[in-house]
Amino acid sequence: MPNFKKYNYSQSAMVVIDFEEQLQPGTFEFTLHKLIDNHINLSVFHEKYSNDGGGRSAYDPAILLKIILYAYAKGITSSREIQWQCEHNIIFKALSCDTVPHFTSIASFVSNYPDAIESVFEQVLLVCDQQGLLGNELFAIDGCKMSSNAAKEHSGTLEELAQKREKINRKIRTCLKEHKKLDGRKPNEKARKQQLEKAADTLQKEFERINQFLKTATPRTGQGKKPKEVKSNITDNESAKMTTSKGTIQGYNGVAAVDKKHQIIVDAYAFNEGQEHHTLKPATTRKAMKCDSRMRSSSKTAGINYSLKAS
Repeated sequence: MPNFKKYNYSQSAMVVIDFEEQLQPGTFEFTLHKLIDNHINLSVFHEKYSNDGGGRSAYDPAILLKIILYAYAKGITSSREIQWQCEHNIIFKALSCDTVPHFTSIASFVSNYPDAIESVFEQVLLVCDQQGLLGNELFAIDGCKMSSNAAKEHSGTLEELAQKREKINRKIRTCLKEHKKLDGRKPNEKARKQQLEKAADTLQKEFERINQFLKTATPRTGQGKKPKEVKSNITDNESAKMTTSKGTIQGYNGVAAVDKKHQIIVDAYAFNEGQEHHTLKPATTRKAMKCDSRMRSSSKTAGINYSLKAS
């Protein structure tokens, strides 16, 4: 019988770790670490801090940016999950210098600096492209369907909405006709009259809402091989009806484009198209346009040195 060394995964070990050695040159995490520490101006993140005269020390924005952007590159967008990664994942520990920001601190930072974080991430991705960390050979997309603040009952083609308007108009006339009948009866019908008045008022508002929408709306066209009109929505006409595993919703399809080489998310956008194969071209076009624009403008102003080497 062979004699193998025994092993057991259900154990812990105290290990001495050099954080710098975990960030190997030629990786996304190494590039992210060097750019934020040495090349990208982070002064915009310092303006809201006013604890220099006392109070509790805050987490350095550089640390928060590193763990947040590395998490985004890995498809992690939950503040609680980022905190867990800082507790258990060696790369997150290296980027955070073994600190564990609370998920509320992470969420607050993202909420306070959305535009600045997006700008830093774009600069990082541009340098990753220059360093060959993006293969630019295959981009994969995946979507997550999200409900919007719009009722799917308010959806329909312009013809369907026009029919709904006429149906409501008929109900209004019926209510008014019944109201007139009750006006000639005894006073004990007062509650019924009030109910009809309220119903007629509600229907009138709905009628006017649809009527106003139809006055300015134009038909929306789908993306299929044989384009046809798709349903509009009175509340949010940029949203769309789409099928999910939990039924049909009115909302958006949040699509992320990922580079094959290192699985880095290079673009994310909300589309009003349920079928994701229609979103591949615009997603990759957006990525190319953003990189090209950033290359022309930021390379001169951001002070980025594209030749990153191990120090």
